[in-house]
Amino acid sequence: FNAKGCSNIWVADPSHGTEARQITAYTEDDGFDIGELAWSPDARSIAFTRGQSLEDETPANANSSPDGAMPREVWVVATAGGAPRKVGAGDFPTFSPDGSRLLFVDKRRILTVAASGDGDAQPLLIDQGTVDALTWAPDGKRLAFVSHRGGHSMIGVYDVVDQTIVWLSPSLDYDSSPAFSPDGARIAFVHVPAEKTAPEFYSRRSGRPWSIWTADVKTGQGRRVWIADAGPGSVFHPTPSATNDVPDFDSATNLFWTNHDDLVFPWEKSGWLHLYAVPVGGGGARALTGGRFEVTHVVFSRDRERLVYSSSQDDTDRLHIWTVDAEQGSAVRTAQSHAIEDYPQIGADGTLFALQSDGNQPLQPVALSAGGQWRRLAPEAIPSSFPSSRLVMPEAVTFTAKDGQETHAQLFLPQETTFKPHPAILFFHGGPQRQMFLGFNTNRSYSWIYAFNQYLVAEGYIVLSVNYRGGTGYGLDYREADNLGPGGSSELNDLLGAITYLRGRQDVDSHRLGIWGPSYGGLMTALGLARASDAFAAGVDYAGIHDWSTFLSSVGDPIDGRDANRQAVESSPIATIDQWHSPVLLVQADNDGVVPSQQAAELIEGLRSHNIDHDVVMIPNEIHDLARYSSWMTLFNAADVYFDRQLNKRSAPSP
Repeated sequence: FNAKGCSNIWVADPSHGTEARQITAYTEDDGFDIGELAWSPDARSIAFTRGQSLEDETPANANSSPDGAMPREVWVVATAGGAPRKVGAGDFPTFSPDGSRLLFVDKRRILTVAASGDGDAQPLLIDQGTVDALTWAPDGKRLAFVSHRGGHSMIGVYDVVDQTIVWLSPSLDYDSSPAFSPDGARIAFVHVPAEKTAPEFYSRRSGRPWSIWTADVKTGQGRRVWIADAGPGSVFHPTPSATNDVPDFDSATNLFWTNHDDLVFPWEKSGWLHLYAVPVGGGGARALTGGRFEVTHVVFSRDRERLVYSSSQDDTDRLHIWTVDAEQGSAVRTAQSHAIEDYPQIGADGTLFALQSDGNQPLQPVALSAGGQWRRLAPEAIPSSFPSSRLVMPEAVTFTAKDGQETHAQLFLPQETTFKPHPAILFFHGGPQRQMFLGFNTNRSYSWIYAFNQYLVAEGYIVLSVNYRGGTGYGLDYREADNLGPGGSSELNDLLGAITYLRGRQDVDSHRLGIWGPSYGGLMTALGLARASDAFAAGVDYAGIHDWSTFLSSVGDPIDGRDANRQAVESSPIATIDQWHSPVLLVQADNDGVVPSQQAAELIEGLRSHNIDHDVVMIPNEIHDLARYSSWMTLFNAADVYFDRQLNKRSAPSP
């Protein structure tokens, strides 16, 4: 639970009626986040990763400590409470099944220490590549892991007794998602062929088909069980990890080995991400879920009989929790609600847990009661002063993009009943593989952004939050849209359609339109100001991409070919800066490893050259995801003041 930048671990035991309790006592907005929680088998301890950056491996110093940047660290705390014990630098903690050891990863090393955290951690193995996806055999005698070697990845199996490593059918392709058979004798894994592709952010709907393999843990000999069809679904698209705010497809579980010797996996054969099952002995895949919706986070019951997952089935702008029998299929929704439920978990006794939010209620943990209703586990964690009654319930809307495609959005209208044209603000999320919902987002950063959009509504603005193409939730063709990003900026069509939609509303003052967004949303903001400047009175761009060519080169994924490079530049805001005349506020974290600050510097040079009104807020030492609460407040306050000034509205009373 994060309270104004202070992240702490809470524990609740609903089966005994125990009240939720906070078991760590961090009190500072120091930029340190908590993630990757792992229970000990006896449930008496929790291991966790703590650091100022969980978004990448680069140490951060977001709180400008004189001691400099701090690496991620693994800690252990008793569930009864007490002082946490630091185990060492690293991440991905996991307890051995017998509860005697705690393992964690430090780049190329897997380290081991007593489960209590006592003593010095010792290397269990040192690898040539970077290591993740630690997976224990059911009996705890073997440990599987993924070794990333740059141009390929392999799955190794460490024998705890013999202290040897067996590589599973190694190749120069990419293997991931190891899953042990119930008896621990075999491992299933995902095999993705290596192939030369366009850089990230280009649309990619098909490629060399991926496959599922199994291998013997003693010999490493493997065989292919199943291969995807050509066309839709031939490119492996996993479910996202549930570990932290930053999508980490390597850490997500994407293979589930059932007691009936079936393998369950996500596949986009239908153009939508669904769950399928295939016999380990080989054969065709059968769908366990289906329809015009996407499966998001998935967990497996301990008896290997059912899967519990979140999806937008029957409710496009919300997620709910569903269960499906791993052998028979027939998905069933767990409870009816108008809220959002995501990140399901299954207790040892089969109790279902999730995180729930609503349009006016922030994210909080819930358990499914015997009566089939979600019950809050820690209502006291939400301050009594939380202004639920002053928040509006957004409504789902659709409009037509400039090229005729349907675009989804959420519309926020001020509570006041007196009719008058309002200034309006367009919001574009980052990613772009993300979806905003009709309520507080299940991603921490976007939950805070949702709150800021609500604040803008309280100030008297109409806000339209646009789920533009490139985002998730609307199928493969929408996510991998034609001519996306550096391939032609087709997402601009959704932005232009949003302008037309707002201009067509009688409650919108079309002379006072603003636009804002973070990351890819910053790119959308800059595109709007560079391609439709007449429509906007002002924009706020946080960490936006402004030149696709230099951006992709700076993150180590350069564009190959003169024509492709020219198209990337022409798809960038910088290409039409001579058409830009709206004022803009640029906010940038100077230790941003996702969108380097050079992107803002390049745009500033262009704005200066064309005498375009702009302001700049730079946040020293901060990372892309803004580690500190105070940094988020810097962004939000600067945006609030800027829109108030530039959209020339009368100041509302301070909320």
